[in-house]
Amino acid sequence: MHEVGIASSILEASVAETARRPGARLVGIGVRVGVLSGVDVDALRFAFECLVADTDEKDVVFTVESCPRVNRCEQCGHEFDSPASAPFSEAPCPQCQSRQTGFVSGDQLDLKFIEVEEP
Repeated sequence: MHEVGIASSILEASVAETARRPGARLVGIGVRVGVLSGVDVDALRFAFECLVADTDEKDVVFTVESCPRVNRCEQCGHEFDSPASAPFSEAPCPQCQSRQTGFVSGDQLDLKFIEVEEP
C-alpha cells in the first residue's frame, strides 16, 4: 500500500511550505491523480485521514482531482480523453478517425495546491 507513503510525502511538503509563512495555518491540500498513475484514490484519502487524525492538521481539507487518460492525434492535433483500458496505440481520434494517436497524460500525480490561512 504505497498510498500511505504518498500521503505522508504530500503532508510533509504541505507542512514544510506552511512553515515558511510564520503564523500561517494549513487549511487545504489538492492533488491531481491520473487514472494510469497506479494510485488508489480511496486508499490515498484514507491514508491521509489516518495520518492527520489527532494532529494539528486534522481539519485540513484534502481534495483529489481524478485526471483521465488523454491522447493526441498525430494527424489533426486533436487531444481527447481515451479509455484507460484501451491499449495506448488503439485509441482512434474522435475528430478525424485516425488511429495515429499518442499518449499525452493520465499517469500524473501532482500536488495541485496548498491553501494556507495567514494571520
